[in-house]
Amino acid sequence: MVPEITPGSDLPAARALGQQALLMRHELNLPNLITLARLLCVPFAIWLIVNGSYGTAFWVFVGAGVSDALDGYIAKRFNLRTRLGALLDPVADKALLAGVYLSLGVAGVLPAWLVVLVVLRDSLIVAGFLSIQATAAPKQVQPLFISKVNTAVQIVLVVFVLARLGLGADGGVVTPVLIDVAAATTVWSGLSYLARWARIFLGAEPAL
Repeated sequence: MVPEITPGSDLPAARALGQQALLMRHELNLPNLITLARLLCVPFAIWLIVNGSYGTAFWVFVGAGVSDALDGYIAKRFNLRTRLGALLDPVADKALLAGVYLSLGVAGVLPAWLVVLVVLRDSLIVAGFLSIQATAAPKQVQPLFISKVNTAVQIVLVVFVLARLGLGADGGVVTPVLIDVAAATTVWSGLSYLARWARIFLGAEPAL
């Protein structure tokens, strides 16, 4: 017996595939493509620093910073914010900053102890965030003010060091001061997040 084929039986599957394709096109919008480009710049920036091309690395890092501001502006201005963008943007930022610090540490430009502090702090934040997401329904956790200050100081330190090495800018006593401030704010931020994760897990502070 020849099995009967009902016309239109594949319509639900085709409709589902069409919806997935539409969702993919929606997620891969201009801001997210800019973020992906920034993420792809990370290995290039690392390669430049390890090979001593500090001037080019400086402009790559500055360009990545401009792209970070640009994708955020476009996403908000034209209402193009997506779940993919909310995930990719912090990942790209963390990967770039951590990669640059690690490569500057390998190159002997920044002290190893500072690089360890920066990586440990970022690892603590990511681990705590993922633990919170795994224990219950996904929640948003707003960044602490000291975390924003710490990130700003870390970025200024990288820009200053790359500019000094690649563009011949005068370092003077600014670099050691920036290193000390970056270390202090990194420790302060890490301990603040550790306290926050403890309060959230104990139920003393709700995650938004």
